[in-house]
Amino acid sequence: MADVPYPAALDRIDRALARIDAAAQARMTHSQVLARRHETLRTRMAEAIAALDAILQREGD
Repeated sequence: MADVPYPAALDRIDRALARIDAAAQARMTHSQVLARRHETLRTRMAEAIAALDAILQREGD
């Protein structure tokens, strides 16, 4: 009878570890999405600044 709680406790621990793993994977995926969005934004901002520089250069000529 003393062994009965242990399998239940181990099952709970296994389920908790699975939830932790799923949360960690979701967070990593979210971080990767944010990194891609950030890189896209940096690229677009660099292009916009270059376009503005070109306009200012033409206006100065």
